Amino acid sequence: MVTTSISQKQIAAMTPEDVAELAKRLELDEYDNPFAGLDDWHLLRAIAFQRPELVTPYVHLLDFEAYDEA
Repeated sequence: MVTTSISQKQIAAMTPEDVAELAKRLELDEYDNPFAGLDDWHLLRAIAFQRPELVTPYVHLLDFEAYDEA
């Protein structure tokens, strides 16, 4: 299995169009294997933490839920 990583510099260089393309792939969910989809999901999640303004229209794809740790 090949593991990919994306640097903070790469995320900083992403444009709204890049994120829209990523979100479109996730919404279509037409990946050759489940790991490719998971890689895109992790990338969108990393972008959400570092540049949340880019992910706001696509936050539904991340399925963040509030957890009660009490």
